[in-house]
Amino acid sequence: MVDVNRFQSMQITLASPSKVRSWSYGEVKKPETINYRTLKPEREGLFDEVIFGPTKDWECACGKYKRIRYKGIICDRCGVEVTRTKVRRERMGHIELKAPVSHIWYFKGIPSRMGLTLDMSPRALEEVIYFAAYVVIDPKDTPLEHKSIMTEREYRERLREYGSGSFVAKMGAEAIQDLLKQVDLEKEIAALKEELKTATGQKRVKAIRRLDVLDAFQKSGNKPEWMVLNILPVIPPDLRPMLQLDGGRFASSDLNDLYRRVINRNNRLARLLELNAPGIIVQNEKRMLQEAVDALIDNGRRGRPITGPGSRPLKSLSHMLKGKQGRFRQNLLGKRVDFSGRSVIAVGPTLKMYQCGVPREMAIELFKPFVMREIVARDIVQNVKAAKRLVERNDERIWDILEDVIKEHPVLLNRAPTLHRLGIQAFEPVLIDGKALRLHPLVCEAYNADFDGDQMAIHVPLSEEAQAEARILMLAAEHILNPKDGKPVVTPSQDMVLGNYYLTMEEAGREGEGMVFKDRDEAVMALRNGYVHLHTRVGIATDSLNKPWTENQKHKILLTTVGKILFNDIMPDELPYLQEPNASNMAEGVPAKYFLESGQDVKEAISKLELNVPFKKKNLGNIIAEIFKRFRTTETSAFLDRLKDLGYHHSTLAGLTVGIADIPVVEDKAEIIEESHKRVEQITKQFRRGMITDDERYNAVTAEWRAAREKLEKRLVANQDSKNPIVMMMDSGARGNISNFSQLAGMRGLMAAPNGRIMELPILSNFREGLSVLEMFFSTHGARKGMTDTALKTADSGYLTRRLVDVAQDVIIREDDCGTDRGLVIRSITDGKEMIEPLEERLIGRYTKKSVKHPETGEVIVGPDVLITEDMAHEIVSAGVEEVTIRSVFTCNTRHGVCRRCYGINLATGDAVEVGEAVGTIAAQSIGEPGTQLTMRTFHTGGVASNTDITQGLPRVQEIFEARNPKGEAVITEVKGEVTAIEEDASTRTKKVFVKGATGEGEYVVPFTARMKVAVGDKISRGAALTEGSIQPKHLLAVRDVLSVETYLLAEVQKVYRSQGVEIGDKHIEVMVRQMIRKVRVMDPGDTDLLMGTLMDITDFTDANRDVVISGGVPATARPVLMGITKASLETNSFLSAASFQETTRVLTDAAIRGKKDHLLGLKENVIIGKIIPAGTGMARYRNLEPQAVNEVEIIEDTTVTEPVEETTPVE
Repeated sequence: MVDVNRFQSMQITLASPSKVRSWSYGEVKKPETINYRTLKPEREGLFDEVIFGPTKDWECACGKYKRIRYKGIICDRCGVEVTRTKVRRERMGHIELKAPVSHIWYFKGIPSRMGLTLDMSPRALEEVIYFAAYVVIDPKDTPLEHKSIMTEREYRERLREYGSGSFVAKMGAEAIQDLLKQVDLEKEIAALKEELKTATGQKRVKAIRRLDVLDAFQKSGNKPEWMVLNILPVIPPDLRPMLQLDGGRFASSDLNDLYRRVINRNNRLARLLELNAPGIIVQNEKRMLQEAVDALIDNGRRGRPITGPGSRPLKSLSHMLKGKQGRFRQNLLGKRVDFSGRSVIAVGPTLKMYQCGVPREMAIELFKPFVMREIVARDIVQNVKAAKRLVERNDERIWDILEDVIKEHPVLLNRAPTLHRLGIQAFEPVLIDGKALRLHPLVCEAYNADFDGDQMAIHVPLSEEAQAEARILMLAAEHILNPKDGKPVVTPSQDMVLGNYYLTMEEAGREGEGMVFKDRDEAVMALRNGYVHLHTRVGIATDSLNKPWTENQKHKILLTTVGKILFNDIMPDELPYLQEPNASNMAEGVPAKYFLESGQDVKEAISKLELNVPFKKKNLGNIIAEIFKRFRTTETSAFLDRLKDLGYHHSTLAGLTVGIADIPVVEDKAEIIEESHKRVEQITKQFRRGMITDDERYNAVTAEWRAAREKLEKRLVANQDSKNPIVMMMDSGARGNISNFSQLAGMRGLMAAPNGRIMELPILSNFREGLSVLEMFFSTHGARKGMTDTALKTADSGYLTRRLVDVAQDVIIREDDCGTDRGLVIRSITDGKEMIEPLEERLIGRYTKKSVKHPETGEVIVGPDVLITEDMAHEIVSAGVEEVTIRSVFTCNTRHGVCRRCYGINLATGDAVEVGEAVGTIAAQSIGEPGTQLTMRTFHTGGVASNTDITQGLPRVQEIFEARNPKGEAVITEVKGEVTAIEEDASTRTKKVFVKGATGEGEYVVPFTARMKVAVGDKISRGAALTEGSIQPKHLLAVRDVLSVETYLLAEVQKVYRSQGVEIGDKHIEVMVRQMIRKVRVMDPGDTDLLMGTLMDITDFTDANRDVVISGGVPATARPVLMGITKASLETNSFLSAASFQETTRVLTDAAIRGKKDHLLGLKENVIIGKIIPAGTGMARYRNLEPQAVNEVEIIEDTTVTEPVEETTPVE
């Protein structure tokens, strides 16, 4: 067996006939499979034990040798080797073909490799291979052309004309094989290189493609004639099994049928050849053999596929590899695992952040081996078999052992779809009754889980290392921040928000107002005994509260509410007392107006204070972010648990419920609607009189009904009662928003039809009044559209994520500093006047490249190569700095990845990123995961304004990442200078824009209806857009440098996401864009041995040039190429990664001809072959680390201990 960790790379090449023979354990001569009477494999058949190995472990076919002691003996009676039956998954056989057969991948693939090698059209090849035409192999002295094609009739005429034996022409794969043997690679390559110097147009393209293939053959050492098979390998029988079904019938893999056809036809051909049958019969049999082999390799590639029972096409070898159900994606990239289970999830409000509830029955099954080992270790039984019986009988004693076993043994919980890394997190299991997994309510947001029947899967990490990694890196309590934007992902919601909102409310004149308490306990006692309410404003001695008071605040009385005393109880002591829900209270402490000297009238002071608003969801989020900033993970997760418990407790005590009477009635609703009806009538009259167009009428009507709904909404907001439970839920951010509220109490308003157009007839009723039948019908219209949109969007977004992950999976932090001398100048991203992403946000967590100076004083605010913190970023922007040069992924020089400096902080932890972090995958997930929140539709910009469709939402993101021609493309200028004139030409319905610059003049024709972005006299740079719309990045690359294109793409992606309220860190988009633009196309090879037109990695290109320049030669020139993510994934250097992505057969065909080596640098390649992935702890630099023993004596001496240390005992 090969040890996967021992090899560095993997190569794929064409198999030569001798190679196939060396793999084979014997020839398969008969089409038989299994004898239906004895159920034993037939001799020399497709399941023969002599060739493929025994069907039972350590037992020959006839039963003469049984037991392991005869290992390796070959039975003298039946000829079967005594060995493990597992060899039937490994041993191959072969079929000696009686006529050569072409391999369909190389003849039929696009481009046809055989065609390019022989310089013949695929059509001519097909005619020859399938015995429809002859090809001239050797014209000898006749005037026939080498490789010319002729029909049967022409061939006979030529024979008559020139006499038999005067030239050689053949048909079938044999002819092609002869031609391939004649190809002189060196001579052909030299001739093509010569031709390329003068060729142009289509000829040049063809020459480059031929040169590419011939060069591949020469460099890889593959021989072209190996594309034609003389011997066919037979894959091991256990990979194409036959199973006996209940009724005595057999289910067999399709491959067996396909192999059987090949063997039958091959045997018949052999017999015909022996009998010297007429040529036409032999030809027909050879053609049938060719078709049988084609079907075996790739059924359906040529002509109609061979079908089995029920006219179902048979699955050939190619189909076994392709697609989601193929070998790559089904078995190699994802496997089913033991020690896993799944169940419905239920809420676990009492759990700690790092815990999950696991049902007892599930846990005993998952931890069975651990429990059994412990039973034996405790001498309850003597052996494992007895221990297993004990567990299966559910013996009383196993439950205590289970409790001990699961202590400190984390489990992983996963919810599909796993859109980002927070879709799998580790928890410590807690045994519970029932059958549902219990989940902590705060991790729901990360999983996007709810408790309406969602299911989750649970996995047990087995080895010590796996457990340690789960505990240290994956524990849910560690995942406070979202990797996509560095914001907390664990904000409380619903009941928790409502409870804390209710707790921090203030009311004037509640019982006990103005009471003063000496400490918290006294206040709680008063609350329990009914002297005060949670919302009562009271005084409390500041000295009794353990808070960072200033000197003026000590020994005073603080005016607050009983609820806020309890609320502040759960806060860390170092945080100021939170009295008002705002940032200044958090930063500077409680305002002075809330403090009294002892002896002052508390009641009077309270009556002068305004009531504060309670703490809402947003405020809680800010508190969590602040606590994380100050105290990091451990304290934050403990605080979140306290906040959750407090919220649940008080939302329960508050007993807030919703009844129909809680929905208010708007008194003048009828009048508002009546007014709108009149207004709509006037608009319709104007239309009938021809004063306005239909479009204008439609826009005016819809605007009128929107205004009516807004009026109702305003009335509702103005009259709302702050104690109304629905208002409280909405105001606190626990559930619902003003739009839901106005549908309940105002009117539902306008609805969208399924085509996305808004219907003119509004729904005038609200849910309290109830809808009429017609109104109900209108509602369902839009609702169904919403549901279908969501379903389609989910699939689209998932596919986008898959492509993104694929293109960036090998981007890993590889080193500390790449030493680049370039940086990226960044400014705020704006769209017209609208701010998309401010400079401050773009700076946080990045390294500076040059020092940042104050624009007025010139003093250095931040030096070069410094990690910018939030405070630094704020200081830079406050000083009026508008652009900063930072280290960026775009300018990083690290090979196969990024360096720590160019990346900056890891948004998921808030600290500098570690070497080994798989930042490519994180970037892909961060962009893909919010994809479902983006809109599907491409909006029509209504009416007259413009005739271009502006693509937005998910389709626009795909357009950018696939580098497609955008819809509504902008015209860009290639000249830097001034706009001298804009002329309109009514006859052609176009406008002409004239730009004059130092380097020349440009004249650009734009559509008449396009909205201009420039005016006469504007100064513009190269690549500037003249009209509204999206710039095509490939055009931009032609006139500007790579960095400008990268910056443009980054800004465009941010515009889409930010406009939908989704925040994503720039660095994630930078990683993806860099992957799209890392290739160059060689324009002139110079003195290098590169081929013209080759697409290659920019680093490889630089290396090739460096070697030539050092030896004094002429370097090659190349042009950067922008590729869409799908194309970029397929162009990766790893054939395993590309083949498992898409177009499997094409990738493997190409890789085999080139004899490609996969150096296993990315994640996918290593998952496929079963190596540990080279990221995180799997990186070579983290392997074989020796734990260092720390000398405890030294530590104690370091701390300021004055007495002599007698003896130190290690602390347990």
